[in-house]
Amino acid sequence: MTVLPDDGLTLASEFPDATHEQWQRLVEGVLRKSGKDVPGSAAEEALATALDDGLVASPLYTARDTAPDAGYPGFAPYLRGGRPVGGWDVRQRHGRPEADRTNEAVLADLENGVTSLWLTVGDAGVPVTGLARALDGVYLDLAPVVLDAGPDTAAAAGELLRLYEERGVPREEARGNLGADPLGVSARTGQPVDAEAAVELARRTHDRYPALRALTVDALPYHEAGASAGQELGASIATGVAYLRALTAAGLATGDALRQLEFRYAATADQFLTIAKLRAARRLWARVAEASGAAGDAGAAQRQHAVTSPVMMTRRDPYVNMLRTTIACLGAGVGGADAVTVLPFDHELGLPDAFARRIARNTSSILLEESHLGRVADPAGGSWYVERLTDELAHAAWAFFQELERAGGQGEALRSGLVGERIAATWAERKRGLAKRREPVTGVSEFPFLAEKPVEREPAPGVPRPEGGLPRVRRDEDYEALRARSDAHLAATGARPRVFLAALGPASAHTARVAFASNLFQAGGVEPVHDPVTVDAATAAAAFARSGASVACLCSSDTLYEEQAEQVAEALRSAGARQVFLAGRPGEHTGVDAYVFTGCDAVGVLSSVLDRMGVAP
Repeated sequence: MTVLPDDGLTLASEFPDATHEQWQRLVEGVLRKSGKDVPGSAAEEALATALDDGLVASPLYTARDTAPDAGYPGFAPYLRGGRPVGGWDVRQRHGRPEADRTNEAVLADLENGVTSLWLTVGDAGVPVTGLARALDGVYLDLAPVVLDAGPDTAAAAGELLRLYEERGVPREEARGNLGADPLGVSARTGQPVDAEAAVELARRTHDRYPALRALTVDALPYHEAGASAGQELGASIATGVAYLRALTAAGLATGDALRQLEFRYAATADQFLTIAKLRAARRLWARVAEASGAAGDAGAAQRQHAVTSPVMMTRRDPYVNMLRTTIACLGAGVGGADAVTVLPFDHELGLPDAFARRIARNTSSILLEESHLGRVADPAGGSWYVERLTDELAHAAWAFFQELERAGGQGEALRSGLVGERIAATWAERKRGLAKRREPVTGVSEFPFLAEKPVEREPAPGVPRPEGGLPRVRRDEDYEALRARSDAHLAATGARPRVFLAALGPASAHTARVAFASNLFQAGGVEPVHDPVTVDAATAAAAFARSGASVACLCSSDTLYEEQAEQVAEALRSAGARQVFLAGRPGEHTGVDAYVFTGCDAVGVLSSVLDRMGVAP
């Protein structure tokens, strides 16, 4: 009898360790069953996933995938966090134009788990003159306030500082951020913004309010324009460097200048990329601080505010946004963000209601209090995948930062159009992937629900962007345009455009492709009609005539296509079908006009279908 060591982990102690090569052989077998004969390392490469910025996610990471030493939380290079412990500030955004209603929402949030406020002030939110009413009843020495006032920053900051004095808030207790971000405003509007006011505000803040910050480095304008994670980081570092130069030139010591900045990043439903992005951002900023001679200064730890991505939010099936923002919040918290804002699930539909705000703030509460994410610093640290992705993303971002510096810095790169051009190229490539459903959008390009009742909200204040500012994009924009055409057709005619799914043979032969075709056509607002009595050309023609559809799609196995596709297609055409599709890889079938398959240009197909049906754009 063999006596095993009493280490509590003895079940596999007598088995030999598996090797990387053995795993690769298992992968080869799996790929061989799917018709791909790729040996050795090529098998592993076949399962790799291409990411933006030239990065590649491998299917397996081991101890061989090394990265630089991450250090300890709270110490340079701050890769594992700018603080020695975990947790984050729950920061809720408010953008209502009515000061009274903003005040109601602010107080409700603070009473139910929110720990700081992010206020949109000016044309896009509460008026500057309404700021005092909006903050009525708020203990300003307990609840940090972060302003987002765009061109009205100077006036909004002055009003907030006046409130601190009027309400007797000790200057050392005033916390938050006044939100000056001239380059961010320039990125959104395309208009040059004088940075002198921001510099003067920082000097005043440094002299009088030691715990208050004056400047925000907001990377959301770049993210919302379609930037990759590397471009978002590179643009933020270039912006931070520009502000650092301006502040030190105005007389602030480097450490004091660093403490005037807070960085704002987007958190997406790609949790690992979000984790890596925030970790990489701290490492990059620590490198800037080191090069500026402030490596040991506490200000070298980048202060981060993460916001769940507006780009990923959908207007159709908006309740799915709750799931997206939960994952994004988890990624932001695990990534070490100091403050996290979860945007309400109805953010893209207008002003959120009380229910949406409650779900948003409770997302952080559950992750902090019930999932205990804040009890461990850098819980993803040590993961070979996360460490490698962090390192690779940091290098990609640094390369973009250097490109911007060579162009004369962030301000000049914005004025020359370099930033816009680089981001536009990235977004164009991503749009192609979205159109082909390589990047699925649940509830929109995948599993749409045509019968869903629209969620209506009060419209948010609209602030037109002058010509020249960076655009604002959404993942759902092309599909939303198709669905809007379908909605208008429904309103005008009483019915949606329809497609008849001619399912050939038994259920085992056609079910998978019926589901595929149904999913694809509904993504464009085209209602599928599936009559299961389609067994031959004659019954297919009769069923099509009953369907009320004007186009048809054959759905079956490749074997049955060879036997019946041409005859059924001709019968459907004779019955009045304007266009006949086949669900499957392109082939040569008489009577078939086009093919729909995994990886096809779904947006292009659906747009042409609606055109053929006479559905107005």
